[in-house]
Amino acid sequence: MHRRAWLLALAAIACDRRPPAPPAPDAAAAAVAVVPDAPRIAANRYVGAAACFECHDKKVTRFKRDWHSRALSAPTPATVVGDWRGAHFRGASSDAVMSSGDGGYRVRTAGADGTEADYAVAWVIGGKRMQDSVTALPDGRWQVLPVYYHVTGKAWVDYTEAKQGSLAPDHPFYWTNFRRTANRECLDCHATGLAVRYDRAARRFTTEFADPGVTCEACHGPGGRHAETQEPSDIVNPKRLAAPQAMAVCAQCHGPRNPLFPLLDAAHRFRPGDLYDDHYQALVVVDGRERSGDFFADGRPRTSSFEYQALAQSACWRRGQATCLGCHTAPHEAERPDELRAAADDTCRSCHADTFAAGRAHTRHRRVGCVGCHMPSIVTGVLDAFADHSLDVPDPEVTARHGVPNACNACHAHATEKPEVTAAALARLWRGAGTRQARRRRLADAIDEATRGQSREPLLAVLADRDEAPTLRGVAAVLLGQRFPGDAPAALTPLLDDADALVRVRAVEGLGFARARGAAARLARLAASDPALAVRHFAALTLYDLGEAARGEEAARALAGDPASEGLPQPHVLLALAAGRRRDLDGARRELERALALLPYDADNLVLYADLLAAMGKRAEARGALEEALRFAPRHAGAEGRLRALGR
Repeated sequence: MHRRAWLLALAAIACDRRPPAPPAPDAAAAAVAVVPDAPRIAANRYVGAAACFECHDKKVTRFKRDWHSRALSAPTPATVVGDWRGAHFRGASSDAVMSSGDGGYRVRTAGADGTEADYAVAWVIGGKRMQDSVTALPDGRWQVLPVYYHVTGKAWVDYTEAKQGSLAPDHPFYWTNFRRTANRECLDCHATGLAVRYDRAARRFTTEFADPGVTCEACHGPGGRHAETQEPSDIVNPKRLAAPQAMAVCAQCHGPRNPLFPLLDAAHRFRPGDLYDDHYQALVVVDGRERSGDFFADGRPRTSSFEYQALAQSACWRRGQATCLGCHTAPHEAERPDELRAAADDTCRSCHADTFAAGRAHTRHRRVGCVGCHMPSIVTGVLDAFADHSLDVPDPEVTARHGVPNACNACHAHATEKPEVTAAALARLWRGAGTRQARRRRLADAIDEATRGQSREPLLAVLADRDEAPTLRGVAAVLLGQRFPGDAPAALTPLLDDADALVRVRAVEGLGFARARGAAARLARLAASDPALAVRHFAALTLYDLGEAARGEEAARALAGDPASEGLPQPHVLLALAAGRRRDLDGARRELERALALLPYDADNLVLYADLLAAMGKRAEARGALEEALRFAPRHAGAEGRLRALGR
């Protein structure tokens, strides 16, 4: 949910009694990695890449040379990169010495209490451009150690410190804290057949998977049935999927996102062949009221790993349904530079033969082709530069007006070639470019925070353009609701009937920000009958957020009672709030405990749970819930404030 307004709903039943400290965690168990058994994954079971080798030995052999196979690896001389012979890194807040020997690989650094200790490297992540080291703590958390090896620069770096600034042990991104727990933050895209569990009583994580790395079943789905029958129909072939499902196979990892269902809910995990929007909401320019720093002012991603968000904006996808495999090879195919099927510009030929044949008559350059102008390396991340996958035309005017880099001025950087000058030259040499440039100008005028006061008309124009990318129309819907709430009901209510579920979800969110209570009846109908689960879910939450408690409770009860959606935590929170209003504290506790069973590390819900327990006179349990919240979210203001009130 874009806001957590319901956290205030039980404030009246909180108390300031002083409970004792919770029991200490049991530190006896460490993380494990085993092949999950069939009963845990009911529909089909993961069998691991070794089972595929029996029939597909050549493909598996080629796959083992691909970087997907090394997304997560046990540390060995064959998988570990960098100098581990006593290398010493000292940063503003991190100090680490890397060493290796008969006992494996180790990093000596300060822990949660500031004391230096040796931490064994249990796993390494990646290694193509950057390699992270992971240590397994006694409570089953896999923590990403503070120092990474930058392969391209051949140096040890503290990348998190570079992004977040100096990190003290109470900072959420300090390496021992939950934001650096690989089980939660990384493994969903770095392991195959993942199953993570958390035992709240023991405060212990366990982690299981079919394979470390992105192996066969990550792209082809669980292979147990296919291994038994050997029928092609019992396994997913991404090349034979419809374009949206084919795109989703890669998008599940190549585009940061918020999962609809929690990580711990293996039964509702995305599997190849599913639709992306049935499981994820892509991270975009706005996340609630927060503005992401990972996007330029015109909505294009500015940092790496957002390939899905970029490609989804392109005409290649919107009009041509071009997927990742149109240009890139599968991980088990022959090795090629950048995993491209052909030389970079040649990949454009199949769809743009006429333009390609025009050569310099189109490019107007001797040595610059398709990629140089339409996929410039202006995307940064992990200390390297990457190609922009939004595949649009350069527009120096957007650079001049909104500070968004463009391909022309990436090369034409002389003082006499300012964006304004380059824009005039571009308009003269490519007379038809203006139509496509107008789109990016409109997006930048709509999205840029620096010109938000003048963004009403551009936002309305983006919303009205049915040819625009649903992700960007969704951004416009949220921004309109936040910036111009008076215009939101008339502009966003018609979008509740849009053919694209993502547009409907974002329209619901925008109406919530606009406090559009007049749309409540329409939202209630969506919550009851929209074919997309994400729309029903957000409609229910927004109804409650708008003060439509009865309608919100009815929608939440329907979601919580449906096997297809009972794994969503938020409806159970809404039902707990409804029970609390009726002073049914036992009922409220049951629903909150169901929510915490699904999402036990949600600090906001733990604080809400503590308020409820305190109102029930369960002081020790209330204090334990608050301290558990701080384990997952150091500096959580609600938890710290309540503990102070209790006389911490």
